[in-house]
Amino acid sequence: MTRTGDPGTAGDERLRRWRLVLGGGEGEGTGLALSGRDAAMDGALGALYGGGGGGRDRGERSAGLGGSAPHVARWLGDIRTYFPSPVVQVMQRDAIERLGLSALLLEPEMLEAVEPDVHLVGTLLSLNKAMPDTTRETARAVVRKVVEQLEKRLATRTRATLTGALDRSARISRPRHRDIDWDRTIRANLKNYLPEHRTVVPERLVGYGRASRAVKKEVVLCIDQSGSMAASVVYASVFGAVLASMRSIATRLVVFDTAVVDLTDQLDDPVDVLFGTQLGGGTDINRALAYCQSKITRPADTVVVLISDLYEGGIRDEMLKRVAAMKGAGVEFVTLLALSDEGAPAYDREHAAALAALGAPAFACTPDLFPEVMAAALEKRPLPVP
Repeated sequence: MTRTGDPGTAGDERLRRWRLVLGGGEGEGTGLALSGRDAAMDGALGALYGGGGGGRDRGERSAGLGGSAPHVARWLGDIRTYFPSPVVQVMQRDAIERLGLSALLLEPEMLEAVEPDVHLVGTLLSLNKAMPDTTRETARAVVRKVVEQLEKRLATRTRATLTGALDRSARISRPRHRDIDWDRTIRANLKNYLPEHRTVVPERLVGYGRASRAVKKEVVLCIDQSGSMAASVVYASVFGAVLASMRSIATRLVVFDTAVVDLTDQLDDPVDVLFGTQLGGGTDINRALAYCQSKITRPADTVVVLISDLYEGGIRDEMLKRVAAMKGAGVEFVTLLALSDEGAPAYDREHAAALAALGAPAFACTPDLFPEVMAAALEKRPLPVP
């Protein structure tokens, strides 16, 4: 017996959800036929995940999005109508990967229909060189929207966290009252504890100097732009622009594959930075680190952040020697296998272990943890490795 209509009871609601998940077909077993909005949702799901709408009820798996840009644009509009934004972003990503729709993103009407997110930006950047002029401005608008969302989410906390770290790193021994670091002052004077008065006599005050406009630290972001690092490139570009906006930090941003490109002069606009990258290609970490090493003038006040999955196509031993030399000179060296919300990607475990042996542990870092990692590096304290 086949049931129709929109379910109303709790049991029918569970049945409805299973029907949408299973997609119909002879062995599906719910016996529920969808109508109205549910049928339209089922059609949108079926176009991507195997057969469309009623075709799935007949056990057919022949429908799909096809190669028509107008057809795909209508489908993108449908899923934005029926599903929340996080689900839309997952479905867009699946459509690009499963159905090979990357080329259709070169159509302006397609770009206007998509829900922008970090993964879409990565796909657009990989298509950058093939992008026609008629699409380029639309693509930049999509990328800018994502960048602005990320800056809004990350910038304020990053500046506040790093400003505090910079102030603490400039401690002085004769601070004014409002500049006293009470936690460190108490720890420094515990030997002067008077039990009878239940107090500590602060013979030595520890404080930090007030913020100044002078450059206190230098940060070098060295970013692997191989295809697997797309999301990391997006986040690193945004963080690079935030760091460059802080007067007390001199920021350099370098991207590399088998060649090295210095994008520091474009840091005032992370969209320009992103369109200056070229995702894909080989990897020569040693060559990139050699360039970064040549730009370091104040080793004791410099933090180098290598963002890479560590699959080295260059000279492995030379790469490790450069890291050891920089650390020996006083550089704080941070290795991030990824800077994204996706966790650690596939990475070269042998190289990661070798770097850890040099005192530069390699780990994946989320965008929300990155300010804490940088603050620890600036203060030369242990990194908050997840």
